Amino acid sequence: MKITFLGTGTSQGIPVIGSTHPVCLSANSKDKRLRVSIMVEWQDYTFVVDCGPDFRQQMLRANPEKIDAFIFTHEHADHTAGLDDIRPFFFKQGDINIYAHQRVLEQLQQRFEYIFTKEEKYPGVPNLIENEIVNKPFTINGLEITPVEGLHYKLPVFGYRFGNFAYLTDMKTIAESEKRKLLNLDVLVLNALREKEHISHFNLAQALAIIKELKPKRAYLTHISHYLGFHDTVQQKLPENVFLAYDELTIDIPNP
Repeated sequence: MKITFLGTGTSQGIPVIGSTHPVCLSANSKDKRLRVSIMVEWQDYTFVVDCGPDFRQQMLRANPEKIDAFIFTHEHADHTAGLDDIRPFFFKQGDINIYAHQRVLEQLQQRFEYIFTKEEKYPGVPNLIENEIVNKPFTINGLEITPVEGLHYKLPVFGYRFGNFAYLTDMKTIAESEKRKLLNLDVLVLNALREKEHISHFNLAQALAIIKELKPKRAYLTHISHYLGFHDTVQQKLPENVFLAYDELTIDIPNP
């Protein structure tokens, strides 16, 4: 199983528009972060977790032959606003599956009414097959996927475990019962917004505490803001099995 980090930034990305913060002015490519998303390649199947406003740019950069499905963590714009840009895949492949909590599906139906309308559609609109996710394992193309629920401030969001790999973003709290789904991982990906406390995201210390508790073999931090600091500087401070993710990073996970 191959994981590609399509984007590792927070809701504004890095650089932030108009910002003169030193990280936003950095020439290091690892300090330039599109909105957060991953691509998972499993056997002959490819799916993307979240489809934010940078999706088109991410696809031009990663250049996958196809995308078979999209899985959503929650409904916020930095995770869903690129949905219209899936059209080239639809034109090439036909109907595309999307997977999300029912609340998220309803939000997508409102924001992209022209896609989900039951009336006659505008020519060129993609046809999406909706699949509701509840908090229990489901299977896509033979791969078992386990939702992991957390709170993004007060909003329930899903992370996902794929075999011995887990991806959690936009979380602030996780119940003990959900943490038990995250034991014995090869790789854990976890959001770490900045060093300072934040109302709806793990800060760096909180993310590191969860990693220490769950003991994955390796961990990667994502959903990073410019306030966390320069990539290379932060990486030097991290435990030896913890890494800052960066855009276009790929990792291989043994197949489950």
